[in-house]
Amino acid sequence: MSFLDELQQTIQRLEAEIGPAIVGLGRGWGGTGVVVGDGRVLTNAHNVRGDEVTVTFADGRRETGRVAALDVDGDVAVISADTAGAPAVAWRDDGDVRIGSPVFALANPAGRGLRVTFGLVSATGRSFRGPRGRRVPGSIEHSAPLVRGSSGGPLVDAQGRLLGINTLRLEGSLILALPADESLRQRTEALARGEAPASVRLGVAIAPPRAARRMRRAVGLPEREGLLVRDVLEPGPAASAGLEQGDLIVGAAGQPTARVDDLFRALDAAAGGTLELTVVRGVDERTVAVDLTAEREAA
Repeated sequence: MSFLDELQQTIQRLEAEIGPAIVGLGRGWGGTGVVVGDGRVLTNAHNVRGDEVTVTFADGRRETGRVAALDVDGDVAVISADTAGAPAVAWRDDGDVRIGSPVFALANPAGRGLRVTFGLVSATGRSFRGPRGRRVPGSIEHSAPLVRGSSGGPLVDAQGRLLGINTLRLEGSLILALPADESLRQRTEALARGEAPASVRLGVAIAPPRAARRMRRAVGLPEREGLLVRDVLEPGPAASAGLEQGDLIVGAAGQPTARVDDLFRALDAAAGGTLELTVVRGVDERTVAVDLTAEREAA
């Protein structure tokens, strides 16, 4: 049997065996999800809007699913829905995914029909920024092509075992998938129980460092390393502490904040208590104490 014949048979087998586990989410371009247990659909958090979502199964059946819980920073969500008749995709136990490994991506964008594509793992241990800017590590980069609306669908091996959740399209049509490792399995179990992870938020939108330098230079202010506040969300910890649009955050907990990851580390270390920020407003530098307990879910 030739390689192409074997590949064709594998794709047809995956279509028949796990195709019914791939669901469409929402309407329009929507997104994709995968059944991972009875009444349980795993997808990306960025596919979810509100507490309910239309779930379309391979046989055309539509159900209203409810969001059990979200991990927005990790870009993962679990949806509760009637999955009767749809098999659950099995998790791959060893989690050993290497460069060159053959992989298959499945999608059902908003219920518009099943797609199955083939590719190879091109890199492992990749990272990207989640919906709220936090870095998500450990992703699988692969070449199985996907259309718009495919995020949240599974990446599987030739036996149909779950390797990852397709999440992000890169330049050159490469795809990043969240690894279906033990960490993701545990998070999925917790989300299915309605246990969303605690999220410590400052309540600001940050401009990219290059934009921050350009904007300060444009108004005649001296350049300085830091994070420029382009918006303050109300209500929120930053607004309560008196931060304003145009402030430059140059330090957090006594450490410089040259990159947004520096600020995230300080927020995590503060553990929802009080975080001292060093802020430059115009040319004046000041220290601001931010109470993070008042608004854990500020955007």
